[in-house]
Amino acid sequence: MDQGGQTAANDSSRALLELRGVSKHFGPVQSLTDVNMSAPSGMVTALVGDNGAGKSTLVKCIAGIHSPDDGGHIYFDGKEVTMKSPKDAASHGIETVYQDLALCDNLDIVQNMFLGRELRKGLFLDEDAMENAAKETLASLSVTTIRSIRQPVASLSGGQRQAVAVAKAVMWNAKLVIMDEPTAALGVAQTKMVLELVRTLADRGLGVIIISHNMNDVFKVADRIAVLRLGRMVAEDRSDKFDRQIIVDLMTTGVSTRARSEDALSGAEGGAH
Repeated sequence: MDQGGQTAANDSSRALLELRGVSKHFGPVQSLTDVNMSAPSGMVTALVGDNGAGKSTLVKCIAGIHSPDDGGHIYFDGKEVTMKSPKDAASHGIETVYQDLALCDNLDIVQNMFLGRELRKGLFLDEDAMENAAKETLASLSVTTIRSIRQPVASLSGGQRQAVAVAKAVMWNAKLVIMDEPTAALGVAQTKMVLELVRTLADRGLGVIIISHNMNDVFKVADRIAVLRLGRMVAEDRSDKFDRQIIVDLMTTGVSTRARSEDALSGAEGGAH
């Protein structure tokens, strides 16, 4: 296991996103300290940590909401980038789906997916083009439970709402999708649907970062796991290098002396899946 915030060489060599020495303070409070992290294309990277570990701050630095302190570097698609706003992040292909989903209940699915980016034909909205694009995007993500793309978002289940938020993100040529607690407050069937959606994104070649407190979900869907503790990256490696107890150790103390033996591996996988 690669601890101390260093990125495994086989991942960093093909990383879509790479953070080097990223720190962030707010007045006297140091939220992040010298964080290194990578997120490859075609893989799901789970970002885990206790409350207050710095997960949300780190994601907001990637998404352009916060600017990292001087000295940190963010590389995307092989080039160093500076994100001063979410618009900058979106221009590079980084889309973030927050826990509140930022959907308008009074608008339908098409209106939500194109909110602020409406297609026009002359002076009028191009409703046909927007409907077709919305249908194609949802179909490409294998979202089949939505009755009509013109139904109000307020009428959707939690899993369907998450699907619309993700479709809205990937419609605009996203290369990296960040999802904050995508299965929070969802039932078993809806959680399964959302995890399949996460897997579909990675299988399409996108990089995916998920923040989650649910270790069952993490081990079901993540290819890689990055563990934050008190604003520092204490471990980052393939998910098969971890089990639940190792992650708990890392989240609470920053280190783990446990080795994941083959016997422990088979037992942990039986519980994880």
